[in-house]
Amino acid sequence: MSECTHNCSTCSSSCSTEKKEKNSLMEQPHELSSVKHIIAVVSGKGGVGKSLVTSMLAVNMQRLGYKTAILDADITGPSIPKAFGIKAGIDGDDHGMIPPTTTSGIDIMSINLLLEDETRPVVWRGPVIAGAVKQFWTDTIWHEIDYMFIDCPPGTGDVPLTVFQSIPIDGIVIVSSPQELVSMIVEKAANMASLMNIPVYGLVENMSYVKCPDCGKEIKVFGDSHIEELAEKHGYDLLGKIPMDPKLSALVDKGWIEMMDNDYLEKAAEILVNRTQKKM
Repeated sequence: MSECTHNCSTCSSSCSTEKKEKNSLMEQPHELSSVKHIIAVVSGKGGVGKSLVTSMLAVNMQRLGYKTAILDADITGPSIPKAFGIKAGIDGDDHGMIPPTTTSGIDIMSINLLLEDETRPVVWRGPVIAGAVKQFWTDTIWHEIDYMFIDCPPGTGDVPLTVFQSIPIDGIVIVSSPQELVSMIVEKAANMASLMNIPVYGLVENMSYVKCPDCGKEIKVFGDSHIEELAEKHGYDLLGKIPMDPKLSALVDKGWIEMMDNDYLEKAAEILVNRTQKKM
């Protein structure tokens, strides 16, 4: 065995020093919080519908009877409150912050709920943004949550890294779209998860097709999908495909995502329950 240099970043061994280093980065939740399972939703690039997928997964999980929450870690582009029609501010006291609850009972924490004007830009540098995400985890009282979904910003930068290192994530869901370029970016997110030793629970493809309202034919606007090949290559579950659905878009715009009437990600929620229960 080679001599230890105490530099875990350049070492291929798995030792107690490495585990201690990793555990030391984890932030403790609020003492009054109780969160059983945490799933991060990520994408290698922006514009693929990551926040939509996060919202839909949370709604479907809540419909299965689990108490669900969303931590909106996309500090500079928060859209979760808009999808659920929440404008109320955050309640809190000396003990911590209390997240508002949606119509169906989903707890939500987002930077937009702390701003007087939801259109006001958050012009912060990376370390400050990462610090805010940590505070959403440590200073919020997450009460009896079965499943928390974390809506990460796109890419593999500061905030996803902070989430992976600071919050005890069970696994991640990667969101993609049919373009070949996006498939390459998905692999970057997958490789990041592998480097961080975090399981990938599966892939979701958004904007897979649009259905003709007259004949019902599926039109592949962005060309043939490669999501099945990508899932098979990495051994991931294909959690679902979401079409370009005008009804779904309208619900999001009105803040009525909880009223969605589709089965696009119903099976995905069931798969996530099975995967997380096996870990216990």
